[in-house]
Amino acid sequence: MARSTHSACTSVLVGKQATLDGSTLIARTEDNAHACNPKRFVVIPEQQHRKDIFTSANNGFTWELDGSGLRYTATPEVNTGEGLYEEAGINAAGVAMSATESTYTNEYVLAHDPLVKDGLAEDALVTVVLPFISTAREGIERIAQIVAAKGSAEGNSILLADANEVWYLELATGHHWVAQRIPDDAYAVCANRLSIQEVDFASDDFMASEGIRAFVEKHHLNPRPDTFDFRRIFGTYSQQDTHYNAPRVWYGQRLFTPGVVQEPEDLNLPFIRRADRLLGVDDVAGLLSSHFEGTPFDPLGSEGDERTRTRYRSIALSRTQEGHVLQIRPNRAPEHAGIHWVSLATTAFSPFVPFFANADQSHPAWESVAERPDPESAYWLLRTLGMLAENRYELVARTANDYLKASWQKAHEFVAATDRTCAGMTGAKLTATLTKLNSAFMDRMLTDLRSVLQDIVIASAEDSRLSFDMDANL
Repeated sequence: MARSTHSACTSVLVGKQATLDGSTLIARTEDNAHACNPKRFVVIPEQQHRKDIFTSANNGFTWELDGSGLRYTATPEVNTGEGLYEEAGINAAGVAMSATESTYTNEYVLAHDPLVKDGLAEDALVTVVLPFISTAREGIERIAQIVAAKGSAEGNSILLADANEVWYLELATGHHWVAQRIPDDAYAVCANRLSIQEVDFASDDFMASEGIRAFVEKHHLNPRPDTFDFRRIFGTYSQQDTHYNAPRVWYGQRLFTPGVVQEPEDLNLPFIRRADRLLGVDDVAGLLSSHFEGTPFDPLGSEGDERTRTRYRSIALSRTQEGHVLQIRPNRAPEHAGIHWVSLATTAFSPFVPFFANADQSHPAWESVAERPDPESAYWLLRTLGMLAENRYELVARTANDYLKASWQKAHEFVAATDRTCAGMTGAKLTATLTKLNSAFMDRMLTDLRSVLQDIVIASAEDSRLSFDMDANL
């Protein structure tokens, strides 16, 4: 199956003082150029590397892997012929990583430091970084080491978190980047644009590539020399940004900070925001599942007109392949802190399923390698649900929404019950118990999914236009 390079995604990052329970949260949708590019949800086991050479099937990038590689969760491609694209996961040390959100740099900067064709790219990032780090900062440092040696093949933004810190790193050119720690009491929504603004090089909350200030000064790239605004110097301010990118940030900030009056086409929306309430996993997942509900810009809505409903690129799309919220909970050992909430296929209609990261495997339906529709594959069942729900939206919207609400309740009940069951457990016993409980809950989700699909098929059949009413027998 042919596939094209990923070139989209929406990201959300939330600091620990901005969440309901003190968790750190990083989250993202993974979009593709095609509607069907199936994904798997798997656990990658711990591995001992002895100077093994990783080679990317995407662009030939190579990197030496040495030492112990931690176990981690991941959502790789089913078809790995052009790269693994593991995208997101939580490792055994309690570090979460999501890579990447594609971002773009202006041509003036790229003229002086072009991207490197066989450099580090999205397909390899999680694979060569996440198993080898024990904190979010170590993740930044490892990426910096690789980019300094090999360069970057793409403009990419990367999310990293541990129990204490949330970081956002933007790879802008072949060798230059900036990373910022999200303040503990704040959040950020990012959408395919360079987002970081003023950089404080003296602050421990920023990291940057060596020589970046000298590079900017040498090539006269800073239009406002009294400050170092990374977005202004390296970023883009294009028509695509106006219609494709900025509205998603506007909508996210509208949901979380509704008191702020902003316009969807504003290209100067702030990177860092404070919410008007504490945020939970549901809030973040709800944003990733949204399509501008309650506005004239909802492609499935009734407000506005055909022009407004197609004016902006939605957050959840038919070509969304998976979404994730990576939660690292406070005051817990790493082996019980991480929950990988995963939603396969279109997030608008697929539930986010909680998976305790300290497990040996996920579930056969979520691990399916089916490249074409298959009733035993969670991805393909959820893809079918999304297709049916979108095509008959007015008819089945309530059924789909009731299913998603019930899924959220069951998910939170599962997390609470699992915490009670596993209280006091450690080591191999905890891992085995979490593996078993995760799988049993996924069985329940699979049963519910098949049931709602049956309901929608029956309702759609009854609503067929190939009907004619005369009497009860005809």
